[in-house]
Amino acid sequence: MIKLCLQRAFRPAVQKLVPGVHRHAPSCRMGTHGRNEPREPLNSPKRAKEFIYRLQQAERTCLLKELQSFESMAIAQETLEPSPPTAVQIRYVLLHNALPFVGFGFLDNAIMIAAGTQIELSIGVTLGISTMAAAALGNLVSDLAGLGLAGYVEALVSRMGMQVQDLTAKQVDMWQTRLTSHMGKAIGVTIGCILGMFPLLFLDDDKEKKKEKEAQPDVASHS
Repeated sequence: MIKLCLQRAFRPAVQKLVPGVHRHAPSCRMGTHGRNEPREPLNSPKRAKEFIYRLQQAERTCLLKELQSFESMAIAQETLEPSPPTAVQIRYVLLHNALPFVGFGFLDNAIMIAAGTQIELSIGVTLGISTMAAAALGNLVSDLAGLGLAGYVEALVSRMGMQVQDLTAKQVDMWQTRLTSHMGKAIGVTIGCILGMFPLLFLDDDKEKKKEKEAQPDVASHS
């Protein structure tokens, strides 16, 4: 019964709802992937079914309720003249999209730098891997950490009171809202990645080179 209701509600609303979801929902684990957000558009029954099956019972019920509410609101507003979002709404959309990505970018860069440095000074010296290989492994650690930390970042932003802006269905699909959403995400990631470079302040290149030189004779003696 739930599946049938979802199918009826999902077909007419998916084209209008999905852009709004991508704009206002935090998109990522560590600024790259969304926690419950599909990686491909929900423009086919297969993608829609995969997305629905990943949801919990409470989430499916909430989704069905919001789909019906969104569709009824869109039908009621079809006869009204659409008005563009106000300056206050645009600023809120920008801030709403930027804040989560500040956290994602910060954690992504900070963990990558810290993990990459430690890998280069330990495993990198022992196995003789390059700096770029150590950086790639550090990025792997950062992405794995993002799988668990993304939910905490989203919860923190929600506790700050950042809720989805109350926009009409037509305002959600306007180019001003879309552009502002993408700009907010780009600005948030940029600020977060810059702030996430703070581990570089605690790294001493001279000490690192000294450690590498001390470890190289040990490796040569073992070989």
